[in-house]
Amino acid sequence: MRLRSVAAGLPSRTVTNADILRMIAEHSSGGFDGNLDDTLRAIDSMLRYTGSDERRWLDAGERPIDLLRNATKTALDQAQVRPSEVDLLIYTGIGRGFIEPGGAYHCATALGFGEPDCFDIIDACMSWTRAVQVVESMMRTGRYRTAVIVNAEFSLRMGGMVFPHLFTLPNREALASIFPAYTLGEAATATVLSAEDDPWDFRFVSRPDLAPLCNVTLPGYEGFCEPSDELAANGVGYFSSFGAQMHEVGVADTLDVFQRLAVNPEKVSALFTHASSKRQWQLMADSVGLGEVIHHIFPTTGNIVSASVPAAMASAIAAGALRRGERAVGWVGSAGMSFGAFSFVY
Repeated sequence: MRLRSVAAGLPSRTVTNADILRMIAEHSSGGFDGNLDDTLRAIDSMLRYTGSDERRWLDAGERPIDLLRNATKTALDQAQVRPSEVDLLIYTGIGRGFIEPGGAYHCATALGFGEPDCFDIIDACMSWTRAVQVVESMMRTGRYRTAVIVNAEFSLRMGGMVFPHLFTLPNREALASIFPAYTLGEAATATVLSAEDDPWDFRFVSRPDLAPLCNVTLPGYEGFCEPSDELAANGVGYFSSFGAQMHEVGVADTLDVFQRLAVNPEKVSALFTHASSKRQWQLMADSVGLGEVIHHIFPTTGNIVSASVPAAMASAIAAGALRRGERAVGWVGSAGMSFGAFSFVY
């Protein structure tokens, strides 16, 4: 399988850390239990510690499908692929407008793809990586020649699973499950893949015992899982993420899955990771000898969920940090929890 092209579409509204603090203050001032000013200073320090600076959100009048359409057109043009040539379309990630049918069906129509085989893959921030692995396996059968993977991670709309509910902070202790929401950004990406002889190597580690640490629950979720105090920590239907705990307990498995990949760091030109924290990923990249080739987007995009790796790839390719014939590595930690690493030649 060959990566033909990858493109990202970012919304136009830039939201800085100062904007985040202002919104928290605005929504929390009426009912906060404790010293709100001290808590805001703590949040500011935590944001700066992660490497957060700004993120992009939808502005008035912007629609996810339009940004996705533009990203897909760019990716197809770069790959010199016509929409009618796409025989497999996968919609992946958390941001979506539909539970039924899969978002891929609506996207196929909006993107003018005709009648490709369509389905969705949901695996939290690992979604895009899992989708690429699935495409690679399906292309080995000879059934598909050209696949497109798309996502539209837009979850910060008014009344959504984050805003303004999680910006109405009840007390400082709630930050344990809410803080990661303040790093979130929005983005759409499109990835074009073709059936070639180029090998990809994937490695995964799953830790389902850590599943309660990051969730967006649905009404009635209690009947579909074992009970846990962490589930729906911020209310049913809202994003709950114990980010600091996830980073702490996940380090060993994150490093383990990279070692299983058995890649020579000296032959890697670019490293792409989940955009959850610049600081944490830089430390891990340094520890495996890839600190100089990691391509960070977190400071400017925020955490864009399953769009993190493809958006970073698009940025690196545009900047000349990854060229044809060079080896790249992807490295992701995700809710689930799951940990993945993959390697390919661009």
